[in-house]
Amino acid sequence: MKKLKVGVVGAGSLSEAHLEAYKNNPDVELAAICDLVEERAAEKAKKYSISDVYTDYQEMLKDPELDAISVVTWNNTHKEISIAALDAGKHVLCEKPLCINYDEALEIKAATERNNKQFMIGYVRRHASSITVLKKYIDKGLLGDIYYAKASNLRRLGNPGGWFSDKSRSGGGPLIDIGVHILDLLWYLMGRPKVKTVSANTYNKLGNRTNIQNLSFYKAADYSPDNNVEDLANALIRFENGASLMVDVSFTLHAKQDQSSAVIFGDKGGAEIDPSLVIVHEENNTILNSTPQIDHPWFHFSDSFQNEINHFVNCCLTGKQPIGGIDDGVEMMKILTAIYESAGKKQEIVFE
Repeated sequence: MKKLKVGVVGAGSLSEAHLEAYKNNPDVELAAICDLVEERAAEKAKKYSISDVYTDYQEMLKDPELDAISVVTWNNTHKEISIAALDAGKHVLCEKPLCINYDEALEIKAATERNNKQFMIGYVRRHASSITVLKKYIDKGLLGDIYYAKASNLRRLGNPGGWFSDKSRSGGGPLIDIGVHILDLLWYLMGRPKVKTVSANTYNKLGNRTNIQNLSFYKAADYSPDNNVEDLANALIRFENGASLMVDVSFTLHAKQDQSSAVIFGDKGGAEIDPSLVIVHEENNTILNSTPQIDHPWFHFSDSFQNEINHFVNCCLTGKQPIGGIDDGVEMMKILTAIYESAGKKQEIVFE
């Protein structure tokens, strides 16, 4: 089997996770890297022994030997790069979010339909070892009908600034940045039901909180105090099958500490996903909290990224359909767009 020749578009901080995982896959040849800042691309090329360096992704896509690309760029460029790559005959792994709104998602879907190439979204949390274990329990019906899920990912101080807080480039704040991960994960575990209604709120009260001293947080490479994205978003989502999902997520909040939790509930059992996997069920008329004995019972960043990249590479080489393809991305963008719309209009959004 020939190696998959891969290029990476975007040489920012997250590109390191893609590059490292590709490097560790024996079926991959890292062949090209592209970034608007040539020095940054060249630095990554040197580190990972990549031969071709570009500042224009269109030029990179002209290489007939290139089989696949990872899109690791600003959210507002995901659509144009993904479509161009598909139309150039490349397989595509696009970082989340798929794009910045539902209409853009439909444009990407149209590109996947006119090209016989693999398209996968970087929903890395689906690929955590703990989720693989839990999904097998769910698929065997051991949790029964999952009818409710809820998640929180609340940062007390964590607006990265820069492009993250520029809505024209990011598409939004914590909802579309970190919220999409837990929203997608719970929706996936619930069986990917179709959305029926969305009722949501967003708040922009605290901004980047540049006044805070003595407490550090991650800052984007292009950090600035400018901010026009939400601090906090919350939503209640109802699905066509009657199930419901609640979520809240923040970049910054007057909270004692960061909070992260994710749980699902079925009629035969439930599961706590964050901070660590616990499966709840009944046996002999007694409630049991079962802790699976696995290497990574929580979300392990490098392990999950390696699993994700390995899955994408395998799909490209074998033709197997990827976990987290375009249809999932379209439905998730439908939900995210509706959350922002509901918050803006201060009313529930109903899908017929």
